[in-house]
Amino acid sequence: MVKKMKSTTTGGAAAKQQSSHLAASVKESAQQIWLAGMGAFSKAQAEGGKVFETLVKEGMSLQKKTQGLAEDKISEVTGKMTAMAGTVSAKAGQNWDKLEAIFEARTEKALGKLGVPTAKDVDALVKRVDALAAAVAKLSKTAPAKAPRATAKTVAKPAAKAPARRARKTAASA
Repeated sequence: MVKKMKSTTTGGAAAKQQSSHLAASVKESAQQIWLAGMGAFSKAQAEGGKVFETLVKEGMSLQKKTQGLAEDKISEVTGKMTAMAGTVSAKAGQNWDKLEAIFEARTEKALGKLGVPTAKDVDALVKRVDALAAAVAKLSKTAPAKAPRATAKTVAKPAAKAPARRARKTAASA
């Protein structure tokens, strides 16, 4: 037992020295790690501004590209909408023209049923009256007196009364 203790005591000094050497080595490694971290931090601080500026430039470039694409799309959509609005306007105009023609035809038909002469009828009557006045003047071989020219109002009044007379005759015969 004594021998064992002796060997442990003699071995104890070597172990202490080895342990102290290990501690110094660990301390030195920790010091180097600390210094490496400080160097990395300093370098990151110095280059961080450059990296930040680079990122800002890239962001601005990306924003310009995005705005350009967005403006292109907006102008494209605007063009399509303008063309579509033109098409819709043209179709609406055609429909209004059709509606107007239908209204005019129905109005003409209703006025015809009421016996109201059209502008064409009045013009035809005016021409006939002028022709008759010329014929009468020729037959009488006198200078034609200037007869008052018939107007739509003077011709339309007797024609408007005609349906009323017909209605009275029909009522009287019934």
